[in-house]
Amino acid sequence: MKKINKTNIPKDGFAGLKENFSSDVLSGFLVFLLALPLSLGIAKASEFPAIYGLITAMIGGIVVSLIAGSKLTIKGPAAGLIVIVAGAVTEFGGGENGWKLALGTIVIAGIIQVIFGILKFGKLSDFFPLSAVHGMLAAIGVIILSKQIHILAGVNPMTPEGKSMVEPLELLAMIPKTLANFFVHKEVAIVGLVSLVIVFGWPMLKIGFLKKIPAPLVVLVVSIPLAMILGIHNIPEHIENGVKVKAFNPLVSFDKGFFDILGVNVSFDGWSQTGTFIKYVIMFALVGSLEALLTDKAIDMQDPYKRKSDINKDLIAVGFGNILAGIIGGLPMISEVARSSANVANGGKTRWANFFHGIFILLFMIFAVSFSNYIPNAALAAMLIGVGYKLAHPRSFGHIAKIGTEQIAIFIVTIIVTLSTDILIGILAGIILKLILHIYHGSPIKHLFNAKTVIENNTIKVKGCAVFSNYIGIKKAIDTFKRTEDVIFDVSTCKIVDHTVIENLHHIQEDFEDEGGTFTIYGLEEFTPLSKSNHKFSALKK
Repeated sequence: MKKINKTNIPKDGFAGLKENFSSDVLSGFLVFLLALPLSLGIAKASEFPAIYGLITAMIGGIVVSLIAGSKLTIKGPAAGLIVIVAGAVTEFGGGENGWKLALGTIVIAGIIQVIFGILKFGKLSDFFPLSAVHGMLAAIGVIILSKQIHILAGVNPMTPEGKSMVEPLELLAMIPKTLANFFVHKEVAIVGLVSLVIVFGWPMLKIGFLKKIPAPLVVLVVSIPLAMILGIHNIPEHIENGVKVKAFNPLVSFDKGFFDILGVNVSFDGWSQTGTFIKYVIMFALVGSLEALLTDKAIDMQDPYKRKSDINKDLIAVGFGNILAGIIGGLPMISEVARSSANVANGGKTRWANFFHGIFILLFMIFAVSFSNYIPNAALAAMLIGVGYKLAHPRSFGHIAKIGTEQIAIFIVTIIVTLSTDILIGILAGIILKLILHIYHGSPIKHLFNAKTVIENNTIKVKGCAVFSNYIGIKKAIDTFKRTEDVIFDVSTCKIVDHTVIENLHHIQEDFEDEGGTFTIYGLEEFTPLSKSNHKFSALKK
């Protein structure tokens, strides 16, 4: 087996700064170019003042990087939390007051995340079934698309009564009308469409050095002068059904500089709306933690040096960052997957790449933040449509369907319930459906949440079932062995091994191989796949 050469692993701390300075500075700068427009766009979509998206990215880079448990992840605002943040602002009354009350829930959620990390609750991320998690992310993508399509055309997604629409199904129902009148604000529409072509077309370029330039940066370079030429800032009103209508917020608008916004903006008066306050604290703490930990795992798999994140330490760091960001006025942060992947691709070696990304954000806010007043909102909407499309990519449906009929059922139910209610109820629906399916396929109820494992020499025998809901106990048994050992994992007495466990076991096999050990899964030949395609991650039953 191929072993990792430990002598080549980049050093951490100040030794790592000295050793990898040039590569980390370069990667940090390239990530900054990607993070800048996305942080602005995510803040705007979240009903926050745009500059506070940069505040979160700055804190995630300069502060959180120094105490994080991961080496390559980039901390900052994430599209996956847009729905929750915007919902919190709206339910707390909207506007500046709604923003400040939402900050209170972010701070409390940050405290809970720190406690989660101290109590080593990071392992709970293994509990959530992968199909339900993918369904949640796809639903978030659909929700992002449902709003940003209107912004792309300069249309204000409002109800006839003038109240902001936060229900995704209502926003989706409005799309045909928006598309039918797409060129009513033709200047905005042109900027939006050109930006959209860049977002989707730029990654298709075959020229290597051009692909290194982030598509969102290209959108800014093109859309800002285009908006000036078209006079997007001065579009005249038009008459629609006897009412004067003008384009919806055509440009990002900053009326304060960096030093003007520093201070305490959080308010905890939202506690008077106890149910709403608790709901959003739970959402920020659970969904934010889950997304952050899943990103840690995903980036660990991309790390060429196969380093493993300390997920509990990282949870503490993210929680601390959310406390600080929430007090000042920033969005909640996570380990963000697109920026983290870009960091790996750009040659980032250590945590200092994240630090330098934060430094470049800070320098921009001090010296060039007024430049953001020229950014068209239609351009930001195009970037977010790209993000939403990736989250809800049609390929996701096909990929899940190949794994098994029951997986696509969980995936779709999670999406539908999330769109109809909210994220927590959506993922809960996915979990409940998966448990029902396990019982239907013969999983013993007494073993659903309590893995019966027996360790003899270097063999782990699991009895009853190996499913997502008892995987934490299974993982605990596996972790009693070093990855340099030869281990047999015996499922011959199980009645079902589900998709989540199968996929996790394959990743564990890779970890053992990377460290020089072996991890052999025994007894799989006695099972029948639940997918017609015989996918390697399909759930198995006897």
